Amino acid sequence: MKPFAKSKDIQMLEGPLLGKVFLFALPLMATNLLQMLYNAADMIVAGMSGVEGAIGSIGTCGAMINLILNIFSGFAIGTNVVVARNIGRGDREATSASVHTSLVMATLFGVVCTGVGLLVSRPILKLLGDEGHVLELASLYTRIYFCGAPFLAISNYMIAILRAKGDTRTPLYVLTGTGLLNVGMNLFFVLVLHRSVDGVAYATVIANVANVILLGIVLMRDTGWCKLEFKKLRIEREAMKEIIRDGLPAGVQGALFSLSNMLIQSTIIGLNNAACPGGSSIIDGNAAATNLEGFAYVATNSVYQASVTFTSQHHGARKYKRIGTVMRCCYFVTAMIAVAAAVILLTLRRPLLGLYIQSGDPLALEAAYTRFNVMIVPYFTLAFMEVGSGVLRGLGKSTTSTVISLMGSCVFRLIWIWFIFPLWPTLTMVYLSYPISWSLTALTHFIFSMVVRRRYMNIFPETT
Repeated sequence: MKPFAKSKDIQMLEGPLLGKVFLFALPLMATNLLQMLYNAADMIVAGMSGVEGAIGSIGTCGAMINLILNIFSGFAIGTNVVVARNIGRGDREATSASVHTSLVMATLFGVVCTGVGLLVSRPILKLLGDEGHVLELASLYTRIYFCGAPFLAISNYMIAILRAKGDTRTPLYVLTGTGLLNVGMNLFFVLVLHRSVDGVAYATVIANVANVILLGIVLMRDTGWCKLEFKKLRIEREAMKEIIRDGLPAGVQGALFSLSNMLIQSTIIGLNNAACPGGSSIIDGNAAATNLEGFAYVATNSVYQASVTFTSQHHGARKYKRIGTVMRCCYFVTAMIAVAAAVILLTLRRPLLGLYIQSGDPLALEAAYTRFNVMIVPYFTLAFMEVGSGVLRGLGKSTTSTVISLMGSCVFRLIWIWFIFPLWPTLTMVYLSYPISWSLTALTHFIFSMVVRRRYMNIFPETT
């Protein structure tokens, strides 16, 4: 029996690849962009509440929330890699075991994430420099947000399973519907019930619950190897070991990236407190630009997901020569997307930022423009970094990818903030740490992925 039971599951192992990478990435990109659009709606609607600092408070939560979530959500990458690899091997039993094991792990991780988030979120926000009304709003938002962490974790793992078998359209359809629900609930809570950041957080939790229900129905109706059966929901030791082996480095990487971003966020908060004591102009401007920048990131990240899945299936099938074509296609597609995203954001930055900074605060706008000018033009280097990381993970070298990313990005940024930034303590110097670290890491990822691929070609010459 073939692992692909439906026409919407892309056949990755045979035929031309460029079109298939596009077919895989475009629905995924649309899904990610919709999610970012709904996140942007969260901030915009929160700003409509009229509560001072509402936008900035949500923005300051991002790195801290990601710190806790990434520790556990990295295992969703492990699920993607393991399920795709088992499909490439043609192993139905191992595929089913990895599907059901990952969903049990997602539930457990989500519950733990809720407990940790509720316990440490406020102390971390204070440590970052949040104070006064911004601290109170951020603490309220995170308390509600983390109550929905189990549903967020389960939905992320379900989406990883669907992507692993080549189905990126179903998550698009589901998240389109639940995203509209999220926006509707945002407007209801803020404009009708007159809530602020708490209303936005409640809407997010409700949308995540809906995601789990709908995606669960999809997997239960699946007729292929990834069918969800409640009687099979248990942890299989071998499947768990593989998911942890491939997912733990991704989780550690995500958490440490968040730590470095928290240090940078703390630096920005310090600049804000010095420039406008008691206000949040620089925080608001940075939050608005970061949220818009997120659209470029999730667009290019769709190709990262493609590189992980395509490489994993080919690694399972031992088609290492063809992985070279996978790499060329992914680098080409992600470059096109990154350049297009940069042009759009730079061209429309004034009206787009006006959606967030409705007061026209000049200090907030200046902070936002500074971030755009420094980080958006070289955004293709981040896209290349992501693809190189994805190829290494797909080749089973998740730890190698993590070490390269941590040294090239996290450690470099820490050194930059501690030693270079104090020489010229400006926002521009803060933001410069990003494109420089992206370039260094992208080059190293590419070199290592070529070395690993050629090593496999020498070990299995008959399969290349």
